[in-house]
Amino acid sequence: MYSQRQIQDDSVELVVGALHPLMYVIDKDSEMKMFLEEHVPTKTGSQDLDISNMELSWLPKVIKDFVLPSGYPDTVSDDYVDYMLLQFPTNVTGWICHTLAVGVGSFSGTSAAASAAAIRWVSKDGIGALGRFFIGGRFGNLFDDDPKQWRMYADFVGSAGSIFDLCTPLYPSYFLPLASLGNLAKAVARGLKDPSFRVIQNHFAIAGNLGDVAAKEEVWEVAAELLGLSLGILALDTPGISKSYPTLALTWLSVRILHLWFRYQSLSVLQFNTINLKRARILVNSHVLHCTVPGINECNRMESILLWQRFLRPRIIFEVSLEEMINGRKYRSMIKQLLHLYKDEKYFLVVNQQNPTDIQVFVSFKEGATSLSVFRSVWQTYWLYQNWGWSENIFDQLEQSLVELKDRFPDLLQQLTDAGWDTNNLSLKVPKEMSIKELPAPS
Repeated sequence: MYSQRQIQDDSVELVVGALHPLMYVIDKDSEMKMFLEEHVPTKTGSQDLDISNMELSWLPKVIKDFVLPSGYPDTVSDDYVDYMLLQFPTNVTGWICHTLAVGVGSFSGTSAAASAAAIRWVSKDGIGALGRFFIGGRFGNLFDDDPKQWRMYADFVGSAGSIFDLCTPLYPSYFLPLASLGNLAKAVARGLKDPSFRVIQNHFAIAGNLGDVAAKEEVWEVAAELLGLSLGILALDTPGISKSYPTLALTWLSVRILHLWFRYQSLSVLQFNTINLKRARILVNSHVLHCTVPGINECNRMESILLWQRFLRPRIIFEVSLEEMINGRKYRSMIKQLLHLYKDEKYFLVVNQQNPTDIQVFVSFKEGATSLSVFRSVWQTYWLYQNWGWSENIFDQLEQSLVELKDRFPDLLQQLTDAGWDTNNLSLKVPKEMSIKELPAPS
């Protein structure tokens, strides 16, 4: 059960409730109803090193069969070797950092060691499980859209966790909170790392050989682990490092920075042929400006791994309520105009006029919208962004953008198909918390 309130405003009836997603219903007489309804999510389509062009003929077959998936190179994507060769030093440096962090514990004294035993479950297992639980439950739907970004963020968060561990010898009286925060951060990093890397593994397995790809990745991982541990132990046996906390900490920091650089480079060589929101922005902007689209390699190079969507321009805000879109104007006249403009589209799009210096677009989707609807709204957004201000009438500009969309969007799809992009599996999710349903006029 949930509470609700009704608001009458001319011919507009609003029913607002809590605990459930909202649904708007608009009939052909411009009467709008907003009520609460459960939605069942539906699935929607989700620096070149030139190493991958090498046939690795110099590598003995026994080693090639051991470290590469069966049928290589025909059973994996072209960027597989580029990624794995950069992933190897990434893992090596990661295990060096792990070993050095363990060595830092030798500076903490016996009291810290005793405390560590007492809080083992709370700080490591308990809090760690809580971190993975939170990440899996709250952010599970993000990894398919942008695995590069979340894999990189996982290393940033894991680095922060290791920094907490490094601080425990400096502040032994705060061992418990520092160790707990360190383990929590590492657990969150693992929660970000595992699902995002599964998406990357699936990208490699173009022949349906995900198990083989995963098994061979384990070979690379273990080899990197053994080498990293060996180098870390060697560093700890060096008197100048093992007997000086500042030197050890500085060594760890230097290797960690190298680790993060390798991680970024390994992710940069990935070449996804699916279209997520970041790549959609790049493709659409090129098509609006130049009537051409970049290829898969070029677009993936242009994609920003670290930047969040909210910092990209123009800013697109999806799942905006009609009240925000209309922004206090008369419901009847605004809704009639929006219904007429977007009668052939599965969404409504307006420009936020409260921020004239920086174009901001509000988008709300109709019931039955698909990933293609999201893609179309992005194209319209970029056309408005590049052509905004030619008319003082906002609806004239929206109408012209829709005319351009109708004329030019088919050409975009054709160019994407010709360039090898997967237009049948768009990684552009339709928000499901709010939808707009148009009903036929009552007889």
